[in-house]
Amino acid sequence: MGKPRCTTGIELLDSELNGGIPVGSIVLVSGSSGVGKTTLCMNFLINGIKNNEKGVFFTASESVPKLKRFQSTFDNFDERFIKAGDLTLIDLWSISDKLGLNPERYSFEEANLLFEVIRDITKELHAKRLIIDSITALCYRLQTRQMIRDFIFKLGASLSSLQCTTLMTSETPPFTYQFSQYDIEEFISDGIFFLGDIDRKGDLIRTFQVVKMRGISHSRTKFVITISSKNGMEFSPMLKANL
Repeated sequence: MGKPRCTTGIELLDSELNGGIPVGSIVLVSGSSGVGKTTLCMNFLINGIKNNEKGVFFTASESVPKLKRFQSTFDNFDERFIKAGDLTLIDLWSISDKLGLNPERYSFEEANLLFEVIRDITKELHAKRLIIDSITALCYRLQTRQMIRDFIFKLGASLSSLQCTTLMTSETPPFTYQFSQYDIEEFISDGIFFLGDIDRKGDLIRTFQVVKMRGISHSRTKFVITISSKNGMEFSPMLKANL
């Protein structure tokens, strides 16, 4: 019997993953600014709601009102999801401030406290899908590579026990095949989704590739991404994209 899967709701991506992401995995969504990381993550949560799976979006890159304004430009985003309790948007730095944590660098105890709060919120809300946008911003406040490793490892193990599947966005420089800022996040994560750009005659074409997914066989085919107001994110094979 195969591992239970968490479908992304994006047909081509689920096909590449032979059914979806293994439930309980923690996946790094890597790429430079503007490639569609946040859009992909929100699509993942919204498509989960269609499967009666609640989602939590922890934002460390922008405020919740700004996140809602941006997402409201997409037809598949509906604030009724929030009112119904199916989708919860949380400002990670507001939580940090309320806990009285150091705004510059976390101690080991502070990092552990933040981890416990994320875990407890996920458990209390019965969430099955979780986003941290971005893990890069969070790692900046962790003082050492060992603290980064411990935080991601504990978070992954804890959320996996709750059968919660997690996507963490990772900021990388443009036009580089790099997955993280600290060269540790990709080794602790179960999977890597890499979003990049290809320059074609002065136009930047967004691309997507599954680089890694532990425990399953998967394709590493590169796809072209189109961001549309109707569906958020759409995939198409590169050979059919007329590049």
